[in-house]
Amino acid sequence: MPATEVKVRPLHDRILVRRTPEEEKTAGGIIIPDTAKEKPQRGEIIATGKGRVSEDGKTMPLEVKIGDKVLFGKYSGTELKLDGKEYLMMREEDVLGIIN
Repeated sequence: MPATEVKVRPLHDRILVRRTPEEEKTAGGIIIPDTAKEKPQRGEIIATGKGRVSEDGKTMPLEVKIGDKVLFGKYSGTELKLDGKEYLMMREEDVLGIIN
């Protein structure tokens, strides 16, 4: 989904992330029931802010960009529901890494 379809633009160093669904089975082939599933800790960046503003007023650009697949902490961000879809709004510092 292009960022233009999202009706919110994150401010400063915040990013909007859509969770990527986790696997339904384990590596050994065991099916995980819905009650035992945890929320995914990976997602795709849908929208970004302009960057962090330093103390001297300069904007420092973000290292992440729209379309990046990222890993984030289990309890990172704030959950949002926009147009019936669930997203996470978090700061760039909550991203643990970019998946290549």
